[in-house]
Amino acid sequence: MNNRLEETPQIDDTDIILEVHKISKRFGGIKALNNIDFSVRRGEVHALVGENGAGKSTFIKILTGAHAPSEGKIMFDGKEYSGLTPALALDAGITAIYQEFNLIPFLSVSENIYFGRELMKQGFLDYEQMNENTKKMFKEIGTAINPKIRVQRLGIAQQQLVEIVKAISKNAKLIIMDEPSAPLTEQETETLHTIVRQLKGRGITIIYISHRMEEIFEICDRVSVFRDGKYISTHPVSETSRETLIADMVGREMGETFPDLGHINEEKVLEVSHVSNRRLKDMSLVLRKGEILGIGGLVGAGRTELLRALYGADEITEGEIILKGKKINITSPAVALKNSIALLPEDRKQQGVIMGMSIEHNISFAILDRLSRFAVIKKKQEKDICNKLVADLSIKISSLLQPVMKLSGGNQQKVVLAKCLATECNVLFIDEPTRGIDVGAKQEIYKIMRQLADNGTSIIMVSSEMSELIGMSDRIIVMKEGQVVKELMPEEYSQELILNYAAL
Repeated sequence: MNNRLEETPQIDDTDIILEVHKISKRFGGIKALNNIDFSVRRGEVHALVGENGAGKSTFIKILTGAHAPSEGKIMFDGKEYSGLTPALALDAGITAIYQEFNLIPFLSVSENIYFGRELMKQGFLDYEQMNENTKKMFKEIGTAINPKIRVQRLGIAQQQLVEIVKAISKNAKLIIMDEPSAPLTEQETETLHTIVRQLKGRGITIIYISHRMEEIFEICDRVSVFRDGKYISTHPVSETSRETLIADMVGREMGETFPDLGHINEEKVLEVSHVSNRRLKDMSLVLRKGEILGIGGLVGAGRTELLRALYGADEITEGEIILKGKKINITSPAVALKNSIALLPEDRKQQGVIMGMSIEHNISFAILDRLSRFAVIKKKQEKDICNKLVADLSIKISSLLQPVMKLSGGNQQKVVLAKCLATECNVLFIDEPTRGIDVGAKQEIYKIMRQLADNGTSIIMVSSEMSELIGMSDRIIVMKEGQVVKELMPEEYSQELILNYAAL
């Protein structure tokens, strides 16, 4: 990565590029934002944090002109606005990069960057100039992407770079990034952080929304907290702590983040012996009754591939799996489910739930054979099962018929978990249990996982969050290049030791 743009200018505490006064927003009788006062200094990276439902998304939409405020005013770059339209916001120099990218898959990179602002030459599109300009802009942020390639052929991280360059091409003064690292690997996140520093070095202001505390302390200058539609606080990152921010976000001291570890049970539930495939090499492990077995390792270590193989989603070419003393051949997820094994996948939106489908249908989807007789679903039984799981997991819904897409990230994750539990599984594989959800919802997920383990469910958990891995695991297995390199007991846990074995 080219770091030549990382020379960071001194931030002037008095040079305020964005200031909002008494901003409120009502939707019918609901007040989504309540009397918000908030300011951002020119050229700073300013984190905005809060639980889901805190008002962050509504606030972004007001700044980008998607919503008009019900009350209040916005001062941006010396000009006052009672409200912004998308065109006004863009003209002022405000742009946002959302979690769902605003790109057209079948168009090229340069066509996306110049969409609606195409360069012309003698009455025709000037592809040569657009491609050349696009190359230069990518070079300026220390990277390179073929401007002629169709966006649909790019990975998530590269598509995000296209969005960043698109913002630069519009002469953005303020870029709002909404959970930009959520879909990225650790290495891709490091690249993103480097680019954010480069943008800051050019004097571009960043509002950075994230649930990941560690990156806020790594790249941000100040951090502001919203809660229940209200502005709560702003802190210089160098003068605050994770605990202070969490307390501001939830309105109380959180206490211990993780429940107590479980008691050791020697009963073996799942034994994996010398399992191999194209990504795994001679994998062996034991999972005991009521235990949470954590799997640590760097990106590419084979952690997700291990869960997929044990669940029957990927073929196993060598080795054996023993479930409760009996050898089984798991050739598909259907076979896994018949053996009371369930998987909560890493990407809940693509693999865990059908976002447009109701909560009820998502939860019951995996047990339709149990709920149907002569091809007719027993609706009362379906509703009873779903209502019980919603209550047991404290899923916040308005109705079982509500589409999953209308729920917060934490409640979406609980629906995926409810879908797994509906199968009455004894063994549960969980891949990244709290990715992209807020701190309050994380604690609820942790509590549910520990309750499941205490009631006898055996869990294998893959997590890239070191605090989560250490805080939730009764044992930890560290993987590298598709194989186990170390097993650790709680008294041995440390971030340094785990990373040391993962990188050996």
